[in-house]
Amino acid sequence: MADLDRDVDRQDEVPLVGDGVTQGIVRVGDTVRRPVRPFTMTIQAYLAHLRAAGFEGAPIPLGLDDRGREMLSFVPGDVPREPLPPDTAGEEVLVELARLIRRLHDAAQGWTPPADATWGGIPGTQGASSTPDDEPLVVGHRDYCPGNVVFRDGLPAALIDFDLAKPTTRVYDIANAVYYWAPLMHPKDRSPAFADLDIPHRVAVFADAYGMNASRRHALIPLATTMIHRFHVNMRAAAEMDPVFKRFWDEGAKDRLPRAETWIHDEGPAITARLTAGL
Repeated sequence: MADLDRDVDRQDEVPLVGDGVTQGIVRVGDTVRRPVRPFTMTIQAYLAHLRAAGFEGAPIPLGLDDRGREMLSFVPGDVPREPLPPDTAGEEVLVELARLIRRLHDAAQGWTPPADATWGGIPGTQGASSTPDDEPLVVGHRDYCPGNVVFRDGLPAALIDFDLAKPTTRVYDIANAVYYWAPLMHPKDRSPAFADLDIPHRVAVFADAYGMNASRRHALIPLATTMIHRFHVNMRAAAEMDPVFKRFWDEGAKDRLPRAETWIHDEGPAITARLTAGL
């Protein structure tokens, strides 16, 4: 750790600015420094478990630096920004993301969080349940927005920003991923390259690549419908408490999320039919 800390004195700190809500993140050499939050050490323990279990698609936890900031390894690659470029809409992207998430879940399965574990969340929503499907819990990422997926050679290769990680279920985590990447949104709110895609087919491609069983396929869209409703309720509540979330709300979430609720209600049966065909 001492050598890493001396690096801070020798190297410039490069701000890492993305689409997220955490301020003050910088790169120092091959490390990332982040402000410590109540859940930091829980996530460090989780990331350490993933690495020990052989999952290499996440940052390596490095403890705290001499300024009291969280230290993580820098994950090299490209992070797409909105509007998503056309090459992120290919089915091979869905396949590789599904396989990456399956490896994450398999590595996390069986990990018991510390007794004093603290988890992050959207302001005002920490008490909300995310496991209505009653599956066994696994600590998942729970925030597969494009800004948290690192691409290499045009395909998803790693995940960053585990701030919302917490015990959940595989189905919920998959629902979160396909919300962003199928996507489960009204065509008006998708990036242009995604506007006219066959969403039932894309969800099935993801499910096949992950290896979803029959019960998870049947549960996915009902759970996604509940999840999208919760996104709407939680974002509206957070917008009243936090200026960053108020900006997200005012810049489009207040319209986009109701449209997503209506869209999934209308289109969900067709997605489930495609997912479960032949079972």
